[in-house]
Amino acid sequence: MASSISNFSLIHQSRLSSSFHKFHSRNAAAPILYRNGLPFNPKAKLDVSKLSEKMVSKPVEFSGKNLRTPGFTEILKSRPHSSQIFTPKATAADAESSHVKSFSERFPALVTGFFFFTWYFLNVIFNILNKKVYNYFPYPYFVSVVHLMVGVAYCLVSWAVGLPKRAPVDRELLGLLTPVAFCHALGHVMSNVSFAAVAVSFTHTIKALEPFFSAAASQFVLGHQIPLSLWLSLAPVVIGVSMASMTELSFNWTGFISAMISNIAFTYRSIYSKKAMTGMDSTNVYAYISIIALLFCLPPAILIEGPQLMQHGFQDAIAKVGVYKFLSDLFWIGMFYHLYNQVATNTLERVAPLTHAVGNVLKRVFVIGFSIVVFGNKISTQTGIGTGVAIAGVAIYSLIKANMEEQRRKAAQTHAM
Repeated sequence: MASSISNFSLIHQSRLSSSFHKFHSRNAAAPILYRNGLPFNPKAKLDVSKLSEKMVSKPVEFSGKNLRTPGFTEILKSRPHSSQIFTPKATAADAESSHVKSFSERFPALVTGFFFFTWYFLNVIFNILNKKVYNYFPYPYFVSVVHLMVGVAYCLVSWAVGLPKRAPVDRELLGLLTPVAFCHALGHVMSNVSFAAVAVSFTHTIKALEPFFSAAASQFVLGHQIPLSLWLSLAPVVIGVSMASMTELSFNWTGFISAMISNIAFTYRSIYSKKAMTGMDSTNVYAYISIIALLFCLPPAILIEGPQLMQHGFQDAIAKVGVYKFLSDLFWIGMFYHLYNQVATNTLERVAPLTHAVGNVLKRVFVIGFSIVVFGNKISTQTGIGTGVAIAGVAIYSLIKANMEEQRRKAAQTHAM
């Protein structure tokens, strides 16, 4: 019994001694290791409880080829001696600072102003060059075909190089675009007939009545209720055009009636355009409309002006200015016609309805003013006053309508929210 107790005592002492030696060896002074100038313990362990909590609360993120766990990254960052294996996610400020803004993003107002200037410049050049061509080649139906033909060629080349990529078209879409193209062709031809018959300034004064026809069609054709304020704003337009027409030195009924028909045609073009709204971009829509409108313009040009052109029309023009200038003038009026319409569409897509309205009014003022200066057209005092009153009425109408559309848009957004 004593022997057993003695043996147990020896065993117990041996175990205590062994534990003591192990404890002493663990707590004995060990050489200190350094990494990056900081103490480093290669046997240090991570707090797994914190890791598990943060990995549950935060999802795993992927960034390129690196797998990053937000919780794990934060624990590593809290240890000064941890290796930089995982990189913290870039902040929004860092991403914004690394993004280099383009010129249009840094100066949007300057870019929009350039679009307006280009639109006005192309429009003025087109009107001046177009009128000069009519002075020695008075065939508006054929010239209208040339306008559209050059524009269609431009669109086909743009599609061929993929700028822009051609949008597909089906029978249903063609059915929607055909009425728009017909009204576009009719309005375009009648405008050119008026340009050939009277002064450019007078044609644009008559075309200032377009908002009146648009309001009338909306009220009596579409059944939309037009506010009294809009009708009152149109009164100066009607009065101003009447004053200008009574004393216009270049007045004739062909120019007046064709300009009025153009107003009606463009009004119905707007109506049918709303019905033909699709997901297609404006560049492709205008290209398809130009192609269809060209097909509408060809028959009357051949039937009405074809015999005269073949007999003496082309010969007279070439005899006056030469074949090179004649062909180059026809090409450039077509190019300027297409470009000013395309830039106008791109410009109006960048601005609010109010700016759109002001831009349209200023464009007409620019065209009338430059045409008077370039061609030296003499106008009476009453014609000048009437033109100014008509333009002012158009401006008031456009501003009121733009404010109404803006309020309607905000109301729709509020209702949607």
